[in-house]
Amino acid sequence: MRKQLLPPPPPRIRVDVSLAIVNIVLLLILFFLATGQLLNPSDSDVDVAETTELPLDQLPSPILVVDSSGAWELDGRRIDPELLGVAVDELPEPRVLHILINREAPATLLLDVSSRPELSQVALRLVTLHRRPAP
Repeated sequence: MRKQLLPPPPPRIRVDVSLAIVNIVLLLILFFLATGQLLNPSDSDVDVAETTELPLDQLPSPILVVDSSGAWELDGRRIDPELLGVAVDELPEPRVLHILINREAPATLLLDVSSRPELSQVALRLVTLHRRPAP
């Protein structure tokens, strides 16, 4: 008696997912190219913050105002930078000092003020003034 062998199983069909992944990546690239902005706009002028004269009662307190020449005022009183440590010691808890600096002042002036050792234990907040455009 002969044994009959079973026919070999049909070959498995493997789905190639790499083609689908490539299609998705290409569609994403096309989407970002179509909706994204490749170049910076030509009218990308940065409008720097502008300080104006305001009554001190509308500004937070205590506030250190530094003008472009480097003169300091603490809550409306002229202060010598060497006496800042004494003034900081008198601040109530929690110690917070607001800094308002003229827009024409160099950035290094703000860095010099904020890196003073007297201010290491004080929370510093930079104050900017918003000026509404004229109609």
